[in-house]
Amino acid sequence: MHPLRTLDRLSTRHPDARPAGTLAAVIITLSSFGGGAIRYRGGVLDSIGLSFLSYGHGAAISNVAMWLGLALMTLAWVLLGRGVLAGGVGDRDVIRTLVWWVSPLILAAPILSRDVYSYLMQGAMVRDGFDPYSQGAAVNPGPMLLEVSHDWRNTTTPYGPLHLWLGDGVTTLAGDSVTLGVFLYKLISLVGFWGIVWCVPRIAARINGDAAVALWLGVANPVTVLHLIGGMHNESVMVALVSLGILLALDGRFTAAMALVAVSVAFKATAVIALPFLVWMMHRHLRRRGLPLGSAGAFIAAGFWAVATTLVVVSACTWLSGAGWGWIAQLSGNSKVINPLALPSLFAGIVTPVIGLTGTEVSYNAVLAIMREIGMVGMLIGLAVAWWVFRGDDRRNIMGIAAAYTVVVTLNAVTLPWYYVSLVVLLGTFGPTRRIVGITVWCSVVVAMSFTGSGNHQMYNLVWMGVLALVAWYLTRWLMADGHTAPHRAADDAGGEARQVRARRPAPGA
Repeated sequence: MHPLRTLDRLSTRHPDARPAGTLAAVIITLSSFGGGAIRYRGGVLDSIGLSFLSYGHGAAISNVAMWLGLALMTLAWVLLGRGVLAGGVGDRDVIRTLVWWVSPLILAAPILSRDVYSYLMQGAMVRDGFDPYSQGAAVNPGPMLLEVSHDWRNTTTPYGPLHLWLGDGVTTLAGDSVTLGVFLYKLISLVGFWGIVWCVPRIAARINGDAAVALWLGVANPVTVLHLIGGMHNESVMVALVSLGILLALDGRFTAAMALVAVSVAFKATAVIALPFLVWMMHRHLRRRGLPLGSAGAFIAAGFWAVATTLVVVSACTWLSGAGWGWIAQLSGNSKVINPLALPSLFAGIVTPVIGLTGTEVSYNAVLAIMREIGMVGMLIGLAVAWWVFRGDDRRNIMGIAAAYTVVVTLNAVTLPWYYVSLVVLLGTFGPTRRIVGITVWCSVVVAMSFTGSGNHQMYNLVWMGVLALVAWYLTRWLMADGHTAPHRAADDAGGEARQVRARRPAPGA
């Protein structure tokens, strides 16, 4: 039986893919306690006498179930895309589907990463009077330290002062209860996630995009759902704040917009990528108001206001949190992470053995250091080019933010799958071309299925990655096949907004 014909039958029977995704979420939730980023000590399974599911043959069952859930969630997303791109599924349908998909994950243990345990540890350090910017987690022994990955027990935190302030509050409420602390972070992730759900269709509406495509391609994306809700990463709050800032800028409320982006910078520094594009928006706004500034004067005024607002807000956040300015020096604190998602690491892994064939002895770390320097230069150039090329109008500015984040996640010294969320949530808002949609789908399937429930990646498993790349290609080919997409459709009223928007479907042949 041809796999593409099977997909056709599945999508005809359940065009919104809601049942498949909901079942996937239930499987992921049930298997997360034995096949996720499980606790080293204690935990839910231990408390109910089922700890055997986290080791030996029991762990094998849990891990197989986890892979099944991840695969089914990814397939459900592709099936949902069939309905969206064909014009039969609107933005309200996508939101309702997300409610079904996300609800079971509220009860899941951490999956795909152990970072939430580090968040708890960093918050506990602040609570107990330690400085996470100059001291590692090992200085504060306790139940939370036991859950931190060994690689990070002597590493300082790279996050901003608001991250620590939030962690202080969480651990003050949770005490030494890891279970309660994780659940509180789950609630925070949910607030951030639904903030993104609220903002994205409205951003699309402001720039004549398609709210349904924006929600499906970016927010319902398995990378977004699994890593923000399942992994509970602080990107959920950062991306929500940046998205709201972008929305306010599109409405001409620039001070509030820049202040929100600045708040998100105090949470995680990569939020600053969006700020220069808000300057272009404000520049045009000042010119339209007819102020006697001229183009250069309007640009200088917008740039000054962005810098001033950011400095004031970040300084206030730093002062109020009591965390100090040590975070500025620690922004590269996770550079020990190496995986092929970052081009410098990928190229270093290719170049080092090639040099070795010449008889020259060279260490991987030496090559990696050079590649990261080259990547940093390329990233700075790429950011400048994106900022200039995408200056034209609001839609181009949103495209520019997405392009800038693409440059960062590609050339940065370290890239992890949840870093892509800042990029993908914007990709569907501006009416992406057919090619962009196809590339996004292929990459999303590959990234979503490249990490185990515990957070270890499979990117050096060539057989796995080869099969995965082929499956992703088949799914993308099926989704983007002629007859599966409608060129135009009137979008649903985005989240109750007063006006209808004309769909910007991927153009055939684009």
